Amino acid sequence: MPDTFHRHIRTALADPNLQVALDANAERRVRVRQSAFASLEDPEGMRRQAHAVRAEVVDHLDEYLVQFIEKAQANGMQIHRAANAGEAVAQVINISRQHNATLIAKSKTMVSEEIHLNHALEAAGLQVVETDLGEYIVQLRHETPSHIITPAVHLRRADVGRLFEEKLGLPYTEDIPQMTNAARQALREVFLSADIGLTGVNFAIANTGMLCMLTNEGNGRMVTTVPKIHIALLGMERLVPNLDDLALMLRLLPRSATGQKLTVYTSLLHGPRRPGDPDGPEERHVIIVDNGRSALRQTPLREILYCIRCGSCLNACPVFREIGGHAYVGKSGQISPYPGPIGSVLAPGLFGQAEFGQLARASSLCGACREACPVDIDLPKLLLRVRAGMVEPVAETLPTNTAIIPNPPGWLAFGLKIYTWAAEHPGRFALTQRLAGWLLGGSGWLRLPSFTGWGFSKDFPRPARQTFHQRWMSGIISPGVESHVRKNKAGEVPALPDEEHRDSHEFSDAEKIENLEKALVELGAKFMLCREAEAAETIVEMLQKMGEKVILAWDETCLPVGTLKAIQAAGIQVLFHSTQALQDSARVRVGLTGALGAAAETGSLALTGGPGRPLTTSLLPEVHIVFLRKETVVSRLDELLKLPDLSQAAASVLISGPSRTADIEMTLTIGVHGPGELIVVCF
Repeated sequence: MPDTFHRHIRTALADPNLQVALDANAERRVRVRQSAFASLEDPEGMRRQAHAVRAEVVDHLDEYLVQFIEKAQANGMQIHRAANAGEAVAQVINISRQHNATLIAKSKTMVSEEIHLNHALEAAGLQVVETDLGEYIVQLRHETPSHIITPAVHLRRADVGRLFEEKLGLPYTEDIPQMTNAARQALREVFLSADIGLTGVNFAIANTGMLCMLTNEGNGRMVTTVPKIHIALLGMERLVPNLDDLALMLRLLPRSATGQKLTVYTSLLHGPRRPGDPDGPEERHVIIVDNGRSALRQTPLREILYCIRCGSCLNACPVFREIGGHAYVGKSGQISPYPGPIGSVLAPGLFGQAEFGQLARASSLCGACREACPVDIDLPKLLLRVRAGMVEPVAETLPTNTAIIPNPPGWLAFGLKIYTWAAEHPGRFALTQRLAGWLLGGSGWLRLPSFTGWGFSKDFPRPARQTFHQRWMSGIISPGVESHVRKNKAGEVPALPDEEHRDSHEFSDAEKIENLEKALVELGAKFMLCREAEAAETIVEMLQKMGEKVILAWDETCLPVGTLKAIQAAGIQVLFHSTQALQDSARVRVGLTGALGAAAETGSLALTGGPGRPLTTSLLPEVHIVFLRKETVVSRLDELLKLPDLSQAAASVLISGPSRTADIEMTLTIGVHGPGELIVVCF
């Protein structure tokens, strides 16, 4: 490995502050992921199915792109293609100049990191503000994200406290809710003043032309709803064929990334604001970014394009846990946009073997990354291919394992030749194993030199003095060990059952409501049951107890009959969507809306934008009260996604609890850019 890489590794290992931060992240992430996947009936089957979906998309990417572009344009989106980073940056700048933009509010997007967008926009005279809490912190520190999901994972609360004291004028504190609130206050004006909102895309649905974004804090909703222009950066491989495939990915991605059944906000964007819509951008632009992906499809590393950017391989990796994301640097010292196991394959594949090929050597090949991957990418295999130099495109007529560019250091290549010579003949291999056992095993006297790292920064397993066969015959190894892979009577791995046969139990209406209430309460929401005739009275009593004098609300036609009249009769002012209402939103604590439906599986409420239904009403206030009819509650997420009204609106959102973040020391903090309190009134 180059000296620059070694220096960064040694620096990371010697940093006790970093070690504590990384340990806390890994332990919690791994624990909550295991708990979240336990709620699935057949998680391994779902991983296989997701792998098949991603393979289908990558295999037929051109066809799915044509389909998506056609549908998205029909929905009113403006589509742009970018072959490389320079073209993508230029298109963002051109759109900004066409609208005389000066301020861009940006949600988290890894594509923007790989094309170095922020620096280019600032050089063009544009102000760019990161609005995700973790991204905001690292931007203030002039750093890059150190984790795909948790950008500031390398920092502790004291680091953030000193940063906010210096940059925001906040008196030094280590109180995480106080620091989060300071960021909320600083960024609220950015949301309301931004000319452009810029985001990434988690998934684009080919047969509907829809964009899907997952966020927890609410900043993603802000930047796609409040500014007049929305620009979305879409990695060209991030497509799914249809809504069933989207539902599958939504069951896996949040569980892998943050241990949630579903993120707090799942935004479903079909197009720009339509006539009569009270909010939403006037234009939605989608920049489809290649930046090496087409070439990567033609290499033995093509499977890495199946990745859905959950970050679970980073959390599982024992190497990342020790060195963190900023240690993954190229030969020139450039930090890889993607660290960990995923970055050790993706960076060489997209940005060059010469610069980033050494990253693949920072791996124990233990397989934990593959076990954690929600789409079952064989990362150890891909890491070995990078080590072997199998990064260049290969002819379609040749097996992928024929295009090998020698990559290992000379001493290692020599050692591998010796090993190959020994392994090719049973007698030679047995003799070599016995000799290694004498020299290195038990009380063996030979030690490897320190420059190899083995026994110092790496663990060296002592060779066995007996072969596997000898140990078996002597009874050291007991027969009857079963594979961890479940097989049927024919010895085959069973295929995933058809969707219609999974979870075939039909829940009664009462069970749906019970499951929904349980899920919402677990998420930190409040759930109230009442009769429809009591809905208005229930809301008035609630507002009076809260001492509210003014609220934001949807139009009367979108709420239970008589609700707003009862509220106004109680002396409470009702504000509807307007520019002034947006500016006054800081003094309005409560937003009142209705829900199209709900999914008991994830505790998710579906809200659609449209005339009389501004989505900002469910986003800007600190408290969100939402009406829900019992008959609109469904059991499963895929049922909710297929509600016709959900796909007909220009923008919709699935809400699963109050907004939240854990970007500072993995400490859960409720209430960030979206409401900190969610109250569901079900009738």
